[in-house]
Parts: sequence; structure tokens; C-alpha cells
Amino acid sequence: MWCQFDWGEGPRVGGRRTQLFCGWLSWSRFRVVIPAWDQTLGTLVSCVDTMLRRIGGAPTYLLTDNPRTVTMDRIAGVPVRHPEIVAAGLHYGCKVETCEPFDPESKGGAENTVKIAKADLVPTTANLRPEYSSFAELADACFAWCERVNDRVHRETAASPIARLAIERAHLHALPADPHAMALGEERLVETDQTIRFGSVRYSTPDGHQGTKVWVRVVGEELVVTARTKAGLLEITRHQLSTPGNPRILDEHYAVTRCTGSPRPPKVRPRTAAEVAFLDLGEGAHRWLVEAAATGVVRIRTKMAKAMELAAAIGPEQVDEALGLAAIAGRFAEDDLPSILDHLSAAAPVGEVVRPDENHSAQPGTSAWEALGE
Repeated sequence: MWCQFDWGEGPRVGGRRTQLFCGWLSWSRFRVVIPAWDQTLGTLVSCVDTMLRRIGGAPTYLLTDNPRTVTMDRIAGVPVRHPEIVAAGLHYGCKVETCEPFDPESKGGAENTVKIAKADLVPTTANLRPEYSSFAELADACFAWCERVNDRVHRETAASPIARLAIERAHLHALPADPHAMALGEERLVETDQTIRFGSVRYSTPDGHQGTKVWVRVVGEELVVTARTKAGLLEITRHQLSTPGNPRILDEHYAVTRCTGSPRPPKVRPRTAAEVAFLDLGEGAHRWLVEAAATGVVRIRTKMAKAMELAAAIGPEQVDEALGLAAIAGRFAEDDLPSILDHLSAAAPVGEVVRPDENHSAQPGTSAWEALGE
């Protein structure tokens, strides 16, 4: 019936502090550790949603201590619950309870989970764990840690927590299909360029979420982006809020090969029978068409038809090779293709192709006259 949770100080990622949300089922001893950047109310509800979905059900009570996101005030020693956390509890079918102040024994399971998780996951001189290069790496490490400890036989129960959880699930409530709205914020669609739009500003997201829905919410001066992952709801990135005309794009969200700054090559899509036949010659024909179009060559269709006539006479392989060489050398005149074909038929195999340089001249220089008059 009871699930306990607490927060612990996590490792630094990129010089920034993180938090570890630690949950613990009292009967099965099943543990859940989720990294987060902060302990705000939206982040707390998001972590609770992820924890309950990993467990596979909702217990009757959620026990924690008395942070401001849970207990707003105390009157005559009676804790006054935050109305939003009460609403979130009702959404999942749980009643939020708090322990007595300065009484860690009342939720010792969660306290112990925090201690063990920090000992294993936070880099120290004792465990010699290297620093985390990204928040995603920390999330993967927390997930792997939970898999490992939950599969290990517990000394008190003489059974693994994952085995006892299978029994405990029969006593848990069914979870709602959707998370509580406070855990998510507003829904947005990730475009093919890995960006979302919020407040007329584009914000980038990590690769792998294109075409899926994510949720955004404002925390202070930052925009938090949450998505569904294999580990449940997780924060995938956050940006400083910006203004229209000033998009927030992070280079680390894109692969190196996609950040070259070069224009994208045009997509070749043949539509007529003549275009299909020409492009069927091979890669050389593709290259010739793209280069000729980019160079502003005139009468391209006529030259394509001339190439098809030559292919019917001497074979498509030779013509495709000649077209490829013409594209590399920038030769698109009327007689260039027949000239290259004549050269290929009479000369040795082509080596490196030299592109004409307008700064070079074949005219003799005046160096021979330098010694005149000496």
C-alpha cells in the first residue's frame, strides 16, 4: 500500500547541479531512481508519473517529507498540503502523506535508496566513476542501476525486488492512460528539423524525436521539454527562453555530418520517359544533370537526347563514364561529350581530371626577358 520517495543531490553535468528522485516500494523493496535538473512541482509530478509507470500500478499512499511542493504550511502541527500535489494524487489514485519533521525513520526506505544511489551514481574518489558527458548519459546510468539492484536478491526478503513486485502488482491500482497535465505542460510536435515552436520561437530537440509529440513547460527563465522514452517520461532538454526572431538551436542536438553548413544537394526526381531513360544510364548521368543545372547550362534537354543517341550507338557504360567526367571537369558544351568519348576510346584509362582554372594562362610568360640589359 505504501510507496516512499525523496530527493538527493546528483552529480554535476556540464558544471550544473542535478537532482536524483528516488522512489521505494515498502513491501517489494523495488527502487526507482530518476535524474532531474530541479525539484519544481512540475518536475516532481513528472518523476512520480515515471515511477508509477515503471512499477506498473499505483499504491494507496505516497509518503515523502515536507518540501514546499508538498506541504505549504503547518498549522498547530498539522501539515497543509499543496492543492496541486493533492490533485495529482487524485489523478493517480494515491493519497499523499508526509512524515514527521526530523524523523527519517518514518521513511527510511527512501532515505536509504538515496544514500545507495548517490554512492553508486555520483562520481567520487571512492567509486572512481568518470564524470557524465551529458544528461542523457546520467539517465541511462540511473536506469541501468535500477535494473541491476532490482534484480539482485534482497537480504531481508531473500528474494529479488522484481520478483516480489510481480506479486505486489496484484494489489496496486490501475494507472490512468495519460499523465497529469502538470507533469507535462503544453503539447508540441517535433518537426523533421528537430525543432518545436513555443511562443513564436523555434527551440531544438535531441535527435530521435522527429514526428513525435513532446511537452513543454516554463520553469523560471527556462523552457523544459519532456518526452516519452524507454525509461518513461524524461526531460530531454531545456533552453533559456527567447523572443521571436531569436531561435534557440543547440549544436549538440545535431550530428556532425548535419552541421557542415553546406547546401543540401537537390533531389533528382525524373518525371518524363526521357528523364527516366537518361538517369538510368548511371551515376555519371545523375552527376552531369545536377552540375549542368547548377552551372546554368542552356539546352540541357537537347544535350540529354544527344547523350541517349550516343548510348544507343556505343553503349550506356561508356556514355555514363563520359558524362561523369564532363560533370567533374565542368565541360557542358555541344561537342564536349563526343570529344570525351573519343578520348576514352583512344587513350589510356583516365586518372585525375584537371579542372580548368581561370587564373592560369597557357601563354608564355616574360621570365625569359628578365636578364635583358644585364
